[in-house]
Amino acid sequence: MNENCVLLIDDDPADVFMVQRAFGKLRLAVTLKVVNDGDEAIAYLSGHARYADREEFPLPNLLLLDLKMPRKSGFEVLEWIKGQPTLRRLPVIVLTSSNQRADIDRAYDTGANSYLVKTANPEAMQDLTRLIDLYWNRMNERPQLKAE
Repeated sequence: MNENCVLLIDDDPADVFMVQRAFGKLRLAVTLKVVNDGDEAIAYLSGHARYADREEFPLPNLLLLDLKMPRKSGFEVLEWIKGQPTLRRLPVIVLTSSNQRADIDRAYDTGANSYLVKTANPEAMQDLTRLIDLYWNRMNERPQLKAE
């Protein structure tokens, strides 16, 4: 696990750009990796195919997960993660546009550690990103992931 790697799982190019821009503007000491759908997220986390090189594609210490994606939804990815003995402790922040009570409850029931609603405002996204980094990367005590 890379102590400073965050994996963003989101299929919307505009949302990916907003998050990348926020991380860049804040000059965080974090490597932000991006995958664009649920299947790609599982391949990345499994280290399969093009993601086998952990130097280039390190196991993240934090996931930012959109819910509404093609192929496998964020819910399916979350279920898969929590079913993996080596990954189930990996902190997952749902970062999505849905503020529907059913989605919020289902995300927590499935094992999400936090649920945040995306913003289209660049300054608000920077503030949100700053808080995510402060809490999850600096203040929070991280669990040890289990060895395979």
